[in-house]
This record gives sequence, C-alpha cells and structure tokens, in this order.
Amino acid sequence: LPPQFSGLLGTVYRRGNLSFTRDGNSLLSPVGNRISLFDLKNNKCETLPLATRLNIVCVGLSPDGSLAILIDEEGAALLVSLIGKCVIHQFYFHKPVHSVSFSPDGKKFVVTKDNLAYLYHAPGKKREFNAFVLDKTYYGPYDETTCIDWTDDSKCFAVGSKDMSTWVFGAERWANLIYYSLGGHKDVIVACFFEENSLDLYTISQDAALCVWQCDTELDGLKPMPPKDAAKEKKAAEDDEELLEEPKGEEIHGKADPSEQETRNKVKYSRAAKYFFNKEGDFNNLTAAAYHKKTHLLVTGFASGIFHLHELPDFNLIHSLSISDQRIASISINCTGDWIAFGCSGLGQLLVWEWQSESYVLKQQGHFNSMVSLAYSPDGQYIVTGGEDGKVKVWNTSSSFCFVTFTEHNSGVTAVTFTSTGYVVLSASLDGTVRAFDLHRYRNFRTFTSPRPSQFSCLAVDSSGEIVAAGSQDSFEIFIWSMQSGRLLDVLAGHEGPISSLSFNPMKCVLASASWDKTVKLWDMLDSWRTKETLIMNSDVLVVAFRPDGKELAVAALNGQITFWDHENAVQTGSIEGRHDLQMGRKELDKITAKQAAKGKSFTTLCYSADGQSILAGGLSKFVCIYNVKEQILMKKFEISCNYSLDAMEEYLDRRKMTEFGSMALIDEGGGGDEGVAIPLPGVKRGDMSYRHFKPEIRVTCVRFCPTGRSWATTTTEGLLLYSLDSGLIFDPFELDIDITPSNIHKTLSQKEYTMAIVMAFKLNEKKLIQKVVEAVPSSEVDVVCSSLPDLYVEKLLEFLASAFETSCHLEFYLIWAHKLLMLHGQKLKTRSVKLLPVIQFLQKSIQRHFEDVSKLCEWNIYNIKYALAISQQRGMKRLAEETPGDEEELDSDSDYLM
Repeated sequence: LPPQFSGLLGTVYRRGNLSFTRDGNSLLSPVGNRISLFDLKNNKCETLPLATRLNIVCVGLSPDGSLAILIDEEGAALLVSLIGKCVIHQFYFHKPVHSVSFSPDGKKFVVTKDNLAYLYHAPGKKREFNAFVLDKTYYGPYDETTCIDWTDDSKCFAVGSKDMSTWVFGAERWANLIYYSLGGHKDVIVACFFEENSLDLYTISQDAALCVWQCDTELDGLKPMPPKDAAKEKKAAEDDEELLEEPKGEEIHGKADPSEQETRNKVKYSRAAKYFFNKEGDFNNLTAAAYHKKTHLLVTGFASGIFHLHELPDFNLIHSLSISDQRIASISINCTGDWIAFGCSGLGQLLVWEWQSESYVLKQQGHFNSMVSLAYSPDGQYIVTGGEDGKVKVWNTSSSFCFVTFTEHNSGVTAVTFTSTGYVVLSASLDGTVRAFDLHRYRNFRTFTSPRPSQFSCLAVDSSGEIVAAGSQDSFEIFIWSMQSGRLLDVLAGHEGPISSLSFNPMKCVLASASWDKTVKLWDMLDSWRTKETLIMNSDVLVVAFRPDGKELAVAALNGQITFWDHENAVQTGSIEGRHDLQMGRKELDKITAKQAAKGKSFTTLCYSADGQSILAGGLSKFVCIYNVKEQILMKKFEISCNYSLDAMEEYLDRRKMTEFGSMALIDEGGGGDEGVAIPLPGVKRGDMSYRHFKPEIRVTCVRFCPTGRSWATTTTEGLLLYSLDSGLIFDPFELDIDITPSNIHKTLSQKEYTMAIVMAFKLNEKKLIQKVVEAVPSSEVDVVCSSLPDLYVEKLLEFLASAFETSCHLEFYLIWAHKLLMLHGQKLKTRSVKLLPVIQFLQKSIQRHFEDVSKLCEWNIYNIKYALAISQQRGMKRLAEETPGDEEELDSDSDYLM
C-alpha cells in the first residue's frame, strides 16, 4: 500500500490570519495552500490532509471550534471539519475575499470582498442543500474592506475599509440603528474592535492612530424593526434574483452623510479620544492588531517587527518589544488572554509569546529561501535540512518542530548528512567549508576547508563516520578529510567537469563520484585512494546512490534515464526511461509547450527504499516517482502539490491570460498593497520601487527514505513533506480465511490460547485488535508465547511493538516482549538481517525516544534526592552541634517541606 501524506515540516507560516482554537491550547496557521494545527500543550504539530487550489489568504473559525472556512487568493472556499479533518463543502465567492468572521453565537458569518459585506447563514445549524446561504448584502464603504468585528451578542458588526472609514451594521434590522460611517482617520483602517458587551468601538489605522468611539445606546437598547408583509418581500426578492446572476439576499445601503432628520432618536457615536503610537521611523506602518475584550489588552504589530501591548481604554503601555526586523503580518490572542501569536510572512516565522511571564511558548521559523537537501538520522527520529539561506535545521519527526538551527555557513547549503552514530550532522556549502555539528552540545566542532577556496556541491560520509568527502563544482576535485583530526587526507583528481554527487558504499569503503563529464568513478578508500573503476555514461551524470546492501549502484543522467549497475563487475543490469514520467508543467513565461519542455528534463535526486526493492526519484516537477528496481516499472507517482500559486503546475496555459501583447504574466502589476509598491498620488514617493512580483517554480530538490522503512521525505518549493505508511485507517488483511473473525479471536483469547489468538489477530491485521490480544497475555506467559510463535509472525510482532511504543504507556510490558523475541529468535533473524533492518531500526527509534525521556526524568530525580540528602545531613550536623529541642522541630519541618 502506498504511503499517505502525513505532515508538512520546514514551513510554519506563509500568509493569512492566525486563529486560536476555542480552548486556547492550539493554533491554526495557514501554510501556502494547507493548514497546520500547532498543539501548544502537547508540543506537537499536524498538517491537515486537505489543500486549496491556491494560497490561503483568510481563515474563519467557528466559535465551537468544529468548523473552519478556508478561502484562497481567488475567492474559492472550503468548509472544513476540524474534528473529522475533511472537506464538507466547496464554494466560490467569484472575487478575492479580504476577511471572514463567524458571529459569537455561531449562527452567521460575514465575508468582505471589494467594498461589500455579505452576511451568510452559518452551515450546520439547519439542513439545507447549499451550506452557504446568503442572507444580506451590505453597501457602504467606497474602497476595499479590510477587517470585521462582532458585538458579543451577535446583533451588530463593524467593517473597516481602505477609504479610512469604519461602518457599523446590524445583523438584523434595528429601528433605532441607521448605518453610517465613522471617520477620524487619515490612513487605511487595519482593525476595529467592539468593547465587551457594548457598542463602544476602537478603530486603528495604518498610520498608527487609535480612535475611541463611544455609543449613547447599550446593546439592550436596540429596538427591533416592526414586521413587514412577508409575501411582498419574498416576491420582490425572487424578482431581483431573476435579474441577477448570483443571489444577493436582502440589500442594505448605508449612508456616509445622513441628514439630521434621519439621525434623530437614533443610535449616535461620538469620538471620545484619539491616541498615537510612538513611531520609530517614517516607514513604521502599523500592520496588524488584536484585542482581548475581557482583559482590555490591545496588541499592535508594526512593519519594523516591533509590537506594543496597551491597556484600553486608558491607553497605558504595558510592553514594547521587537521580534525581528520583518513586518508582522498577523496577530492573534487566545481565549484566556495569556498567549499572543505573531506571524511574520517575510521570514516564515511563527511565535507564541506568554506576555505575563515574558517567555516564548513556541518559536519556529522555516528556511528563508527554498530547501535544498535533507537527511534522516539512522533511527529515523530526526531530519536535518539545508537551505539556500545558509541555515542547517534539525527537525523532530514525531513533533514536527525544529529544535536547533545552525547559522555558521555564510552561503547556501548544498548537502547535509548524518554520521552512522546519529549525533553528528555534516553540511557542505558554497562558502567553501564543510562543517560538523554536535547534537549533544549544539556546536560546530569541526570545519573542513580546502587549500584553495572551492564551492562544495555534494557531500558523503562513510559508514564508520571517519572519512568525510566533498565534491567541488569549480575545481572538479574531491576532497577527503579525517573526522577525528580534521586534516585534509587527500585530493582526488580525475574528473573533467563539476562533481554533481557522491555516495559511499554502506558495506565497503568505496566512494562513487558522479560528474558532468559523463562518468561515474569508483574510488577505493583503503587502496591509496586509487580509481577502482570508471563507468562511462551517455550523458552528464546528475546523481548516484548505492543500494542499502551495497551491491547495486543507481545513476541518473541528464537524458532522463536511471541506470542500474553491478559495480563489482562494471556491468549495467538495467535502465528506466524516466523522462516521460516527470510530466513537467508549463511555466507562464515559457514559449514552448510542457510536452516539449519535458524532453530536456531529468531526475536530480535518487534514493533507494530501506529494503532496496524500490527507488524514489524526483526533479524539476510536481511529481515524485517510485519505481520497482527488479521489474523496472513505475509503481506510483506522488503529486507533491496542487497549489496553483506556484509556477509550472499547469500542463496548458490558460487562454484567458493571453492577450494580443502576449501572456498577462509578462505584465507586472506591481504590487499594490501591503508588500509591494503602493500606488501613490502624483509627486509622492513611497515603497520599494525595485519590487517585482514572481511565482516560485515547483520543484523537488531532494528525496530520502526513512531507515525504518515506514516513511519518506522530500524537500520542495512547498517545504519539507513527509509521506508515511502509519497515517490513515487501512484494512490490510494477511492470509485471511473464513474462520478469522473478531468474535473467534475473542473466544480463543478467553480460552487462554494466546499464541493462536495472536496469529489470528495478525491475519485480520487490525491494529486495535492486535493490541488488545497482546496486552491480554500475562507477563509470565510472554516467554512461552514468544518461543511457540511461527517465524513469519515474529517479524510482524516486532513491527507492531515498534509502532505500539510510539503511543502506549505500558513501557515495561512491551520491553519484555521485545527482549524475549530478540533473545529467542535472534539467530534466525540475523540470517534475514538485510530485509529486517528497517523493522529493527523502527523498534530502536521507539525505544531510544523513551530512553531519552525516562533518563532525563531519572537524572532530575537523582539530583533532587541528592539535594534533599545534603540538606538533611547539613541540618543533622547542625542539630548535633547545638543539641537543642528547637532544632529537632526545625529539622522535621524542613524534612516535611522537602518531601
């Protein structure tokens, strides 16, 4: 069964609004066209297995936390269940949407697009054919709308606009509320907030000004409209809908300047105060804001990366801090008001800050530019990535968080790898250094350099971790260093083109080097560094990879072919024509079709699966192909992304984008708005005049299989994607016959025939049932059951134990199982060691994780006990010296305190 998408690492935030869940413990963050859910209590991150067609720009979360509306750049919306993690409904708003917000009672939601506000009935409250039912359309602002806020009782909502006005609308018709605008600002409205249980309003503009508006009417003072003739209203609405292409619901027009007669005996607003934030510089625009109504806490973010915390309505400054030098794009406060989330789209940075203790709850940042390479640790627990930004990051696969970042490189990182111990990370860079990082102390303890500065394009380390090799792309040489001493041992010359890839044989000290000179050279490291063999190819060689058992070599060349070699005898054993499987998309500026462009494309990264039977291949395309090596056929193509915000995704160009002057993509619309050049008035100079809008091209830069064989990862334009066999419910029976049913398994278990019950459970292959059967075996019987288990099921049981360790709390019980199985069947398992290596590594990964957690706890307890003993001994000596009854009482009270 093919692996399923299981997670997105390496990118934590792109653009759009951040949202805390109802309980305040989790955070929803848009990442491109996907949504990541950060569980801040349990320190885990999960990417939902659904995606929009383009990048997500706004997210609306229902008050009960069960539904979310995701809206992309073109206004296509997905209604998503956060409980089932699936798409319920799709809807198209026809135009880009600026913001979406549910009412606090969850019955309605407002969507703003252009200068209009649309009020919809919230889905799920009653059964209807269409989940999005339009109720009212509100007219008022002259320019695009920017923000929405609701009153606590869902009676009214406020809409901010780029025309510097804020409009207050009623969700229902109120007799004493006319819809008019609140001015008082000189720039775009960034945010508007109602006070708790009140119609009083705060409005904040981009020029860092805050207006406080007081209302002369309480929420209870809103009078409902007298009922109209329903039949006439319905007929009028039907007549309107016949004339219009899309239903507009009831139309409500606000007045910017109502007459005195119209405002008599109506709700009135007056400006009580106007405050200005202290601006650090001319371009320090206010870009984001959030308000917590219960604690009266206002958080504002600026283009310079500074944020302020103020207490309203007195405008008292609590904090003023800087998180980076980049624009803060989004701010959100959780329900208790303790945690504040900040999103910086420029750096792809996500921070959750606890303002009372002034400490970080979460601090994550992806690679600034695209990722170039990745490597799994030997136990599959960690992934290291290298990017064009010169950073080396190490990620935890179970929590999806980066826990250390190394910034020592001065240029792009081209290759990364782990040593066989798993505690040392090596990285090669274009800055002319290869660096070794220690994962115990988190430091750069070795730096390898060449006599003449060289740009290193590839890296390899032998299975012992003693020999480090790096290939140069400018001097065509391979440099060999000793890990122990850091000395340059030798320089291997012989290639006549840039070195593109290096790979060590896992079983022997043989190095394979690929070059653009159409050769692959094999070097024997133990025989005076001589060339052992030279394999001649038909085209420039891009990548080489050894099979895990070291008996086969895979080579990908520029002509799109993958060839397999028996390197001992220098004989080609097979080849795959992979050019047609890449299926390149057409770029917006391409002059030729995608089919023609694909003829010049090839695979740039290869990796064998853990058992060596399959090979993964990726390149400048949205597909990763997995081939069966023996049969030389394509088994499956994985589509890495369906995000059309990236370039080279579509096979054919959209004719609607073609004009008589060529493609619309050639016309740079410059960017209006927040990030690009603002279109100014004549004579006004503002913004970055060099700004150009471009779409990143979809590409796969590196693929790697996990040593446990359960998952594989790939670095792409989208980020670091993980595909796993462990995600999703799959019914996969094994040697099933008619008598194998859950009731029969339970019956066998009740008769205490444990071995038979385990075999039957594995035949049905349902994880919960296997767990129930295994956990029903008494620990005293484990030895007997293990010895009588057929060989075929020993492997399956080991695999189950490895996955059970990930979640189970029965640590000692499962350790007894693993110990007995390996002791009793160790010799037989050794004969199939190559096939079983992924399973054993999976088991080792799970046990190692528990070992690290428990050892930290034990060390802490030992330290506390030693401290308690030292204190009690000190008190005891003092008591002996003084020999007074008062000291005895003091000792007892101290002992109680320590206990």
